[in-house]
Amino acid sequence: MIKENLTLLTDFYELTMMQGYYKNNRNDRVVFDVFYRTNPSGSGYAICAGLDLVIQYIKELHFTYEDISYLRSLNIFDEDFLDYLAGFHFTGDVYAIPEGTVVFPMEPLVKVIAPIMEAQLIETAILNIINHQSLIATKASRVCYAARGEAVMEFGLRRAQGPDAGTLGARAAVIGGCVGTSNVLCAKEFGVPALGTHAHSWIMSFENELTAFRTYAELYPSNTTLLVDTYDTLRSGVPHAIQVFKELRDAGKMPAKYGIRLDSGDLAYLSKKSRQMLDDAGFIDAGICASSDLDEYLIDSLKSQGAAIDSWGVGTNLITSKDCPAFGGVYKLAAIEQNGTFIPKIKLSENQWKITNPGNKTIYRIYETDTGKIKADLIALVEETFDESKPLLIFDPISTWKKTTLKPGKYKMKEILLPVFRNGTCVYESPTVLEIKAYCQEQLATLWDETRRLINPQEVYVDLSKVLFDLKNEILDTVNSQKESD
Repeated sequence: MIKENLTLLTDFYELTMMQGYYKNNRNDRVVFDVFYRTNPSGSGYAICAGLDLVIQYIKELHFTYEDISYLRSLNIFDEDFLDYLAGFHFTGDVYAIPEGTVVFPMEPLVKVIAPIMEAQLIETAILNIINHQSLIATKASRVCYAARGEAVMEFGLRRAQGPDAGTLGARAAVIGGCVGTSNVLCAKEFGVPALGTHAHSWIMSFENELTAFRTYAELYPSNTTLLVDTYDTLRSGVPHAIQVFKELRDAGKMPAKYGIRLDSGDLAYLSKKSRQMLDDAGFIDAGICASSDLDEYLIDSLKSQGAAIDSWGVGTNLITSKDCPAFGGVYKLAAIEQNGTFIPKIKLSENQWKITNPGNKTIYRIYETDTGKIKADLIALVEETFDESKPLLIFDPISTWKKTTLKPGKYKMKEILLPVFRNGTCVYESPTVLEIKAYCQEQLATLWDETRRLINPQEVYVDLSKVLFDLKNEILDTVNSQKESD
């Protein structure tokens, strides 16, 4: 969707810090981690999305002549620094968890290893991209889970916060499980199905509802879904739809796919009554689609009421993630290179969840061999190695008495933080959106049902390796000792 150069899509203080580093000859290589602290929407997991646009952004990262002229006009940046920016390009490394992967709090979704000026500049854009698309992909996966395998269509463009949010959000929604989108630009750009029927205005523009239905069926004989709630769903809309279906059947022109859409009223009651009317008329294979301010909770409620709905059009509450409008990802310094060695850094807080994990790290996903389900994720330093033929002790880094020893043969480990850029060159090829969607479904299947439930889900533990845990506590002890001596 976004084609323009996004180099200035950054917070102003990133540039002022860059000039400060430049003036003080500070361009040490550093490690920054992108992670989040709390799953959105009360979920037991999140879906990582947005990496493809991050790759595009970094590939095209450069300051144009117009950018430099604008920065000069602010009268805060010196000419030697502007000269540096004029030749700027990214030379560092980026590691990331692939799009469509289920992820959990506190683990790095993206890791940047680069000279500090380069790493500082890209913070804002990476957070903007990853936070938004991960939020919508997670919301979509919850909505699709509530639909219990029935098709969910993304219908939210007109309520999204602008064209980019509507288009990139629709992309993320498909990754999370939606079968397609009403957003034609998204469908074109990302090769996903464009879906939709007609509006109430189509019906109202004709002299009567029956004529509107007949005309639509003639125009789209292979896929005829009729919106039946413009005037009176059960006394007008459904009977007229049945009449058109009978005319098509009698003429030997029955569509391969046909049905009705409900967009208002008591969807449980109307769908069951509509189903009975359609079945009584012999149209047992007619579909019933529902829209009207749906989200995962309403869909789950309608399913529990026995609603006769087999596809769902979900708009506002999905594309805006209405109940949780922000993902909350952060970008924190984890290490600085000195004399060829990364020195771990840590951010302290009175809140234990805001104390960062230091060092140059990676993530191992631990699966149970007999079920294929995720047992836990393990954050470790990159130099650590693990032997699956030996027992593995994992423990909660906060409640350390919660310990489990995994026996050989009962678990397997997979590193999930993969190289994307090396020395400024992209070494990763993004799959198509539909390929990412298929991968996401495989990922979701590795979660226990208890983790996917909509309310009060069971959390998946994200543990620290013993080496990283000890390092973190050693740094904390050192900081506390320094405070006492001051």
